[in-house]
Amino acid sequence: MKYKSFLIKYAEIGVKGKNRYLFEDALVKQIYHRLKRLDGDFSVTKEAGRIYAEARADFDFDEVVDTLKKIFGIVGICPMVQVEDNGYEDLKAQVVKYIGEAYGDKAFTFKVVAKRGNKQYPVVSDQINRDLGEVILNAYPNTKVDVHNPDVLLRVEVRHKINIFSETIPGPGGMPIGTAGKAMLLLSGGIDSPVAAYMMAKRGLSLACVHFASPPYTSERARMKVLTLAKKLTPYTGNLNVYVVPYTAAQEHIRDNAPEDLFTVLMRRSMMRITRVLCEKESA
Repeated sequence: MKYKSFLIKYAEIGVKGKNRYLFEDALVKQIYHRLKRLDGDFSVTKEAGRIYAEARADFDFDEVVDTLKKIFGIVGICPMVQVEDNGYEDLKAQVVKYIGEAYGDKAFTFKVVAKRGNKQYPVVSDQINRDLGEVILNAYPNTKVDVHNPDVLLRVEVRHKINIFSETIPGPGGMPIGTAGKAMLLLSGGIDSPVAAYMMAKRGLSLACVHFASPPYTSERARMKVLTLAKKLTPYTGNLNVYVVPYTAAQEHIRDNAPEDLFTVLMRRSMMRITRVLCEKESA
């Protein structure tokens, strides 16, 4: 089935109260800018607790999903069919069509879960569940209803338009980048600092990085490894400024003038002082 729309689910943003819209807007903006880099033409909109991404031209489905899976704030990506409300009988026909196109093998168990966001809709949710289940059974006799452990969980949301979907692809969760401010990250060539970067970004921090290069004590290969790590982080964090600080002279000065047992502590302290200056430069 060729999908053109995605329902984007979020979780933690939903408990933000009166300023929730600020977090929603930040997520909408980030989704739009990430998709803008891909082939295709996309619109990203929000509506009462829902965010939609819609393709207005041909696009690579897997590429779009892979991009959305790296955007913090998203907990679920639902490829969906969105249809106009043209009456209850048309809804039944649309659901039958959806099942027919989405699933080649019709020998599966299913459950219908309808949500009536539009309270003016003339049919209540429980009745929608029963009626849509009936038309699916009639159209595809090899299907069966299983309300406890279905193979297919068909969701139908009745809103201004009607959303039909049955798959939720997990997102990374967390909060949108930048909603918790900005921080500087000391990025080395080990595993700890890139993991820290991921965890910080997931909590909504935008990041800039600093790496201390001390040739000949550290190699050019180590510096290039840091830049490679930064590139691997950018699909999650967005663009990263990476400051490479020449540190050899400072390291040798501390080595020659400080007690040996304080060398590491003083060196780390000086790194923090330098990073603090860069924080001011980055407003971090």
